[in-house]
Amino acid sequence: MNITFAVIGKTVDNYLKTGESIYLKRLKKYVKIDMIEVPQVKKPGGYKPSEQKKHEAKNLKKLIQKSDYIILLDESGKQYKSEQFAKMLQQLINQGTKNLLFIAGGPYGFDDDIINTANTKLSLSRMTFSHQMVRFIFLEQLYRAFTIIKGEPYHNK
Repeated sequence: MNITFAVIGKTVDNYLKTGESIYLKRLKKYVKIDMIEVPQVKKPGGYKPSEQKKHEAKNLKKLIQKSDYIILLDESGKQYKSEQFAKMLQQLINQGTKNLLFIAGGPYGFDDDIINTANTKLSLSRMTFSHQMVRFIFLEQLYRAFTIIKGEPYHNK
C-alpha cells in the first residue's frame, strides 16, 4: 500500500516540523508514505472562504488519481479509537487498496467538489486543532495504527 498525506500550506513551527519528520521516518518502516504540501492560495486582501476552498480544490484535484481511496480529515467525519482506526486500515490493506490518499484541508474545510470525490471522512477529535497540529497528530495516530496492526508495544493498553 502507498499512502499520500496531502496538506494545504506549510508547517511553520519548528517543533511541529520536527514531530512530522520523526513520524514520517518511523512510518517508512511499515508503508511507503509521502507528505505533499499543496501551496496555500493567497491573494492581497484575501479570498472569501468559498473562493479559497474552490482554489484549494483545484490544486488538490491535480493530486488525485482514479485508483486512490480518499479519506478527508474533516471535523464532520467519523471518529475512531486508535484500535478501530488500525482495524479500518487493516481492512483497506486486506481489500487490496493500493493508493490511500489522506487530505487535510485548509482553514475553511473542503469544497463540495473534493467532498464528493472522497470515499469517507475521518475526524481526529471533536475539538478544533490548528492545521499544523492536525498534521502532527494524524501522523502520530497513523504510526500508532501500524504498530497496533503489527502487534508492537508502542500502543500500551
